[in-house]
Amino acid sequence: MKKICAIWLGTGVLSWASLLHAASADLAQALDTLQAADLMRHTRRLSSDEFEGRAPATPGEQLTVNYLVNQFAELGLKPGHPQGGYLQEVPLMGVTSEATVNIRAGGKTLDLALPADAIATTLRFQPRIQLTNTEMIFVGYGIVAPEYRWDDFKDADVHGKTIVMLVNDPPIPDPTDPAKLDDKMFKGRAMTYYGRWTYKYEIAAKKGAAAALIVHETGPAGYPYFVLVASNTRENFDLQSTSGNDGTVPVQGWLTETTARELFTRAGYQFEQLKQSALRRDFKPVRLDARASFDLKNRLRPVTSRNVIAKVEGSDPKLRDEYVIYTAHWDHLGRNEKLAGDQIFNGALDNAIGTAGLLELAEAFARLKTPPRRSVLFLAVTAEEKGLLGAKYYVEHPIYPLERTVANLNMDGLNPWGRTRDVEVIGIGNSTLEDLLQSAATAQGRVIAPDSSPEKGRFYRSDHFEFAKVGVPALYLKGGIEFPGQPPGFGKKKLDEYTDQDYHKVSDEIKPDWDLAGAVEDLRLLFEVGWQAAQADRWPEWRKGSEFKARRDAMLHKASTP
Repeated sequence: MKKICAIWLGTGVLSWASLLHAASADLAQALDTLQAADLMRHTRRLSSDEFEGRAPATPGEQLTVNYLVNQFAELGLKPGHPQGGYLQEVPLMGVTSEATVNIRAGGKTLDLALPADAIATTLRFQPRIQLTNTEMIFVGYGIVAPEYRWDDFKDADVHGKTIVMLVNDPPIPDPTDPAKLDDKMFKGRAMTYYGRWTYKYEIAAKKGAAAALIVHETGPAGYPYFVLVASNTRENFDLQSTSGNDGTVPVQGWLTETTARELFTRAGYQFEQLKQSALRRDFKPVRLDARASFDLKNRLRPVTSRNVIAKVEGSDPKLRDEYVIYTAHWDHLGRNEKLAGDQIFNGALDNAIGTAGLLELAEAFARLKTPPRRSVLFLAVTAEEKGLLGAKYYVEHPIYPLERTVANLNMDGLNPWGRTRDVEVIGIGNSTLEDLLQSAATAQGRVIAPDSSPEKGRFYRSDHFEFAKVGVPALYLKGGIEFPGQPPGFGKKKLDEYTDQDYHKVSDEIKPDWDLAGAVEDLRLLFEVGWQAAQADRWPEWRKGSEFKARRDAMLHKASTP
């Protein structure tokens, strides 16, 4: 009650008592529409075999897009595209690579089976890429980070060479307590963007490398090697490019830890010794007694995918051209006809349930008798699994001005195992959206908590990151891990089981033990935070010290300059 009162006091339009009563009744009615049964119904339909895993540019996409458009229309939401309709076309290029990789180390050829031992792909739009006898260089973690006085490349010339990099950030020990990581270096246990594979391929391209191979280790990566096989060994996508995507590294790929150990041993080095040397600022690239050749035959396919967008128009004529955007990615990995037995990656938790949550939130806002002052957009994006491409395209071609987009709230998976005492903020400490969340969580008798697995770099792995990169304040929630009535460690156990057994596997389906009561509570939090952001006088802001604050400031300054 105090929370609603505080929000409405800033409007100065009606009396305190009438505003409090109207807002309370209207919000309560909207919140009541968030129901576990409806959430399950949408999730079950979107993750059904009929939708064939919701891969872009497949019949599953058409079914998914039609379902979302029909649901938004039935709920009474306006088409989100100002030119009419609910769709934003996203031009993609599909690349399916048939790869041959030959690595010779210490004068002997490594016996490689693809993709079991290594993965090689490309995002260059070329029918064939051939690299012959390229020199191999170990470049540590492959990071150039001036703010940490860190440069893994030094003055080494890697142009035209194959570079080998370690996954994640360097885990620098705390000088006062070697049992902990140094929080002043790469955020300690938390992953920075320097640890993401996307950054590593980007720096490889900038340095002119011919190929970039990342050594996969399950612990630092946060997921097993099978995830890479499932994601990279079929058709890959990128946004269409007039340059043929020639700004990307020609060959990008992965080595298993076992393969990397054999490579280094044959090249005259020990894997652990090289890893240890890469933890120092004075590390210098190591030229390996090894050569790599690649032959990638690529099948190219230009396609058009779709983002789906719906709108609840704001009630204030002066503010309705400002926007809060909810996002969830509708896509998953589709179907793999090479598999025996079950071939469909249903993606129930990733991300049918998040897309279902988007529909539930849309219904709640549509049921408000008085919409919030600002407009609220519901954006279901494509090709998240292929590199956040739908969100990236929206940000590069915004339907509504980013300088008038006040916040992005993202859903990628919801908690399916019951109520929790906590709710996790991925990338906690970044923006004042967390203040709104704290108020809503307190009203539920809950607490907000930091990411329980910061080493996985989840802030950089979902669609909100594309909005954050250009300066739009973003909030990304995950279900908590403290489950009342369950034994200690229950939450972590369920998350670990999902990562090990179901993440990016055909077994990501609705389970008999699913209890969506906690997911509904989290949706209520997201509703209230979005409602407050769309209603209050003051825009959400990045906090001082956030890496995204300067980008927002520059965006707003540019927009205000005649």
